[in-house]
Amino acid sequence: MTVDFNELDTLVHGPLRLGILTALQIDGATDFTTIKRRLAQSDGLIGSHLMKLEQAGYITSDKQFVARRPKTIYRITPVGRKALREYLAAMQEVIDAVKGSQ
Repeated sequence: MTVDFNELDTLVHGPLRLGILTALQIDGATDFTTIKRRLAQSDGLIGSHLMKLEQAGYITSDKQFVARRPKTIYRITPVGRKALREYLAAMQEVIDAVKGSQ
C-alpha cells in the first residue's frame, strides 16, 4: 500500500488547527475562550490559527457582545468538514499501512 503524503491538507495537519476543527466538529459552535481552554494555548497562538482556518473558509466566526463583553463564536463550515474528513481518511490509510507492515 502506498500513501501519498503530498495529498495531506497542511491547513488541517497542524496540531492546533486539527484540534480546532475536531473540537468544532464534535462540540458544534464554540466560543474562543472554550477553544483556548480545550487546547491549552495562548490567545495569540489560538487566534492566529483560527484566522488561517477562517481565511481558508474552513470555519466562520460570529462576533457579538454578551453583557457588554465581546464574544466570538466559531463554527466549522461544510468545506471545513470535508477537509477534516479527507484528512482523517488519509491518516487512516497511513495507520492501516503501518499496521499491515507488521
